[in-house]
Amino acid sequence: MKNWAELRRLLVRKVHFHYHYPTTMKKQLPIPALAFAFGFASALSASAQFYGDPPDETHPWAVHDMNRPQPRKVVPGKTPGAPPSDAVVLFDGTDKALKGNWLHLKQKRKGDWKVVDKVMQCTPGAGNLRSKPEFGDCQLHVEWAEPANISGSGQGRGNSGIFLMGIAEVQVLDNYENQTYPDGSAGSLYGVMPPMVNPLKKAGEWQVYDIIFRRPVFRDGKLVDQGSMTVTLNGVLVLDHTPLEGGGGHKKRSKPKPFPEKGPLVLQDHGNPVRFRNVWYRELPKRPVDGGTDGQLSPEATAKKRAEIAADIRKDAAKKSGKDKMLRLMESLCYQDDKPTVAEIDKLGDAFIKEIKSTPGNKIEGRRNEVLQVNNAVNYLVRNKRMPADWALSKDLEAIIKANGWGKKK
Repeated sequence: MKNWAELRRLLVRKVHFHYHYPTTMKKQLPIPALAFAFGFASALSASAQFYGDPPDETHPWAVHDMNRPQPRKVVPGKTPGAPPSDAVVLFDGTDKALKGNWLHLKQKRKGDWKVVDKVMQCTPGAGNLRSKPEFGDCQLHVEWAEPANISGSGQGRGNSGIFLMGIAEVQVLDNYENQTYPDGSAGSLYGVMPPMVNPLKKAGEWQVYDIIFRRPVFRDGKLVDQGSMTVTLNGVLVLDHTPLEGGGGHKKRSKPKPFPEKGPLVLQDHGNPVRFRNVWYRELPKRPVDGGTDGQLSPEATAKKRAEIAADIRKDAAKKSGKDKMLRLMESLCYQDDKPTVAEIDKLGDAFIKEIKSTPGNKIEGRRNEVLQVNNAVNYLVRNKRMPADWALSKDLEAIIKANGWGKKK
């Protein structure tokens, strides 16, 4: 961008300007230029919906849709592995967390799980431990360690397990230099899928699991999504969107089956004093197949969501007047056709055209940007067949633009 005049001409000409300047351009522009640029962008916010491809039969949102909910803010942990601000912390190294968030499943037991040096440790004979909070689809973080002085081989070497919803097990085992059946080694979805690689550290060192879990989804008794498990072990991907196939198990092949909507996290007592720390999870948004609205939806779900979006926009438009109300109502047509809305747009459009035509000649240039803004929205609706090609408002705007020479590039 050579100078301010060139930028201004570009902004005036390109009414659907996306207004996301590269950092390098921002540094080159003087303060008045930036002030104008962002002020202009703000003025065009109502036309932001007339930019990307509109909603279709399986996508309720337009491409680059400003009506789409903004991602909620989450503060990341201060150090790698630390829980972010929206995490539910199940164990933070305190007795309070162990007693407040966990229950022993075994009523008659030889001992309890305990906290030793800020670490939750399994006492052999205590039985499995389950979380009090229950959850479904999640991001789960667990750190675990085997005893430094460990003996045994195969499945008898530091065996434990992390059971999502108490059903699907991610294996815990010392396989640093210990072979066993692959679908029972650390990093496996036990009985279903072995890890792609073995990135374990030596026994005694802390191992880190980060798990993305998606439960199976059934509808009317039929499987529509068998769920999946994605696992990194010590930062290395070992399971990649692995189908659950019923969750796995010992010796017998599991088959797809319904899971509850929510369930506990279960840590296994397999007779070894395995240790755990820094256990937390984040619940994940629903998938489209499970009622979520981000991604490709069924035509029925898309139509329902588009109707909701259109209704919300019409409700917001009722708070506005004049051109701003007209543009907002035009946005609603991107999502749902509505005859009363079209009639109101035509009425507001007639008033807008009369207002522009009655503007004195020495002031008409000052109305250029808003005329082009409305024309951009009108062209978008016609181009995407939300309104007919012979729309009267479109012809009136074209006549005004042609009469004032605003259609010519500068």
